[in-house]
Amino acid sequence: MSESKAETGTELKVQKGELIEALNACGAVRYGDFTLASGKKSKYYIDIKKASTDPKTLKLIAEQAAVLIRNMEIDSVAGVELGGVPLATAVSLETELPLLLVRKTTKDYGTKGRFVGEIKAGDRLVLLEDVTTSGGSVKDAIKVVLEAEALVKYVITVVDREDGAKENLAELGVELVPLVTASDLL
Repeated sequence: MSESKAETGTELKVQKGELIEALNACGAVRYGDFTLASGKKSKYYIDIKKASTDPKTLKLIAEQAAVLIRNMEIDSVAGVELGGVPLATAVSLETELPLLLVRKTTKDYGTKGRFVGEIKAGDRLVLLEDVTTSGGSVKDAIKVVLEAEALVKYVITVVDREDGAKENLAELGVELVPLVTASDLL
């Protein structure tokens, strides 16, 4: 393993522990009976919006994502509304890469577009997601990006619930890169 890869691995391991502590401290991990966006029932809920509104936790997320992005050939950082917007914005600031926001639906006024920011054919994007379960909402965003003739090779998620998103995104040729997994948190 090269020294830079070893350093990156050590850096990520340290940051992962800090991120897990921060997610718990800001109240992002809750226990009870919850229905997820996918419709599945769960005994725990991960509210990354709590994390993305806490400056220290958001900074940790951006720093850890930036470490990963250093090893990716990326032109832009993208986020899907609503949860991915603050994450992608923070990562864009940390990496100094252009920001692209992907709307869930086409707006019916103004430019009537699905994107905020510039997207060109051939652009290589990394999508930021708050929590992935099956990957359904991020798959929709990937399809819209592909229709614009841009590429998504990676999705960085703050937390992967380890419930099929990795496999579902792999079917599209996209690698899911979690900052932490549900197993790490629980």
